[in-house]
Amino acid sequence: MTTLERTKAILADLIAYPSVSSESNVEVIGYMAQRLQDLGADVQLQFTPDGQKANLFGTIGPDKPGGIVLSGHSDVVPVADQDWTHAPFEMTEKDGKLFGRGTCDMKGFIAAALAKAEDLAVGALARPVHFSFTYDEETGCVGAQALVEWLQQRELRPSLAIIGEPTMLQVIEGHKGCCEYTTHFRGRAGHGSMPDLGVNAVEYAVRYVTRLMALAEEMKSRAPAGSRFDPPWTTISTGALTGGTIHNVIPETASVQWEFRPVQNSDFHFVKSQAEDYVRSVLLPAMQRVDPTASITTEIIGEVAGLEPAAINEARDILMELTGSNHSGVVPFGTEAGLFAALGMSVAVCGPGSIEQAHKPDEFLAIGQLQKCLDMLDGLEHRLRP
Repeated sequence: MTTLERTKAILADLIAYPSVSSESNVEVIGYMAQRLQDLGADVQLQFTPDGQKANLFGTIGPDKPGGIVLSGHSDVVPVADQDWTHAPFEMTEKDGKLFGRGTCDMKGFIAAALAKAEDLAVGALARPVHFSFTYDEETGCVGAQALVEWLQQRELRPSLAIIGEPTMLQVIEGHKGCCEYTTHFRGRAGHGSMPDLGVNAVEYAVRYVTRLMALAEEMKSRAPAGSRFDPPWTTISTGALTGGTIHNVIPETASVQWEFRPVQNSDFHFVKSQAEDYVRSVLLPAMQRVDPTASITTEIIGEVAGLEPAAINEARDILMELTGSNHSGVVPFGTEAGLFAALGMSVAVCGPGSIEQAHKPDEFLAIGQLQKCLDMLDGLEHRLRP
């Protein structure tokens, strides 16, 4: 069996586990762990307190610092309300493509890494190769945040990480962060004929959104010189505003779902401080003049660090050599890369498939892309042989 055929078989197994973020990923992580353990890898599992989610961190090669991390997330987005023509959790091969939920985002890379592990386990390696497979990337990189804390506690020191998100094997050295919030407003209900006696939560939510819109315009002037992102500035977007029940009742509660995508760490702190200051100095005092119990609270859904391009980046340089590329790029979507970079590792994103296929019905991965990914990992193995 060729490495490609072996990889396709592993991918079919992975797709058969419907590891949607809202469900447990323990079974698919158990499958990955068993494959690596059968090769003699040192495999560590990190479970959530309820035991329903787990990260995997496995190692092949010498026990020393300076390792290379092959990173992927095990969770996939839901298929509910999507019009699939193929069974989403049964891999289908057709017209040079592999269909199924997670084929490109990002079980294809994981399958290639697991297949390559069989080769890496034979013979000596100059530096260790680590396999990092996480939970709940799609809902705020929750698993990766727990994993990097776990690595810090154990003083594990890999040198670089390759994040196998779908980039069509283009080398990506930077991406924006992704910060998601829900801000909740609680006022005082009342009759619509006497608005001064109530605290209209919806109206205060609208004022908050208006401030976010003004802040979004302000961010355009803060775009870093020479920014390679499109658009080059930090963006702010309101996803939903909910509240109220009927025309003539002053709504007591409202919620705003919003996000921003910082291009630099300074923007992360700026946006948060501006939003918090507006609540503290303007909105909340006005609400509490009518009702001292009125409140505004912001729930953090996810705060994912961006990946800022670095002048020195071993991961980028190795991947450019392995893929034959003469340039690297940046993307607007977020990954777990920034979390690994925060540990002092050099990090780049490079994986098979197109982000255009991710999250859509009939998600697919072109077989040619999978083969190119295997070729890249073959080149990596050659670099690791003493």
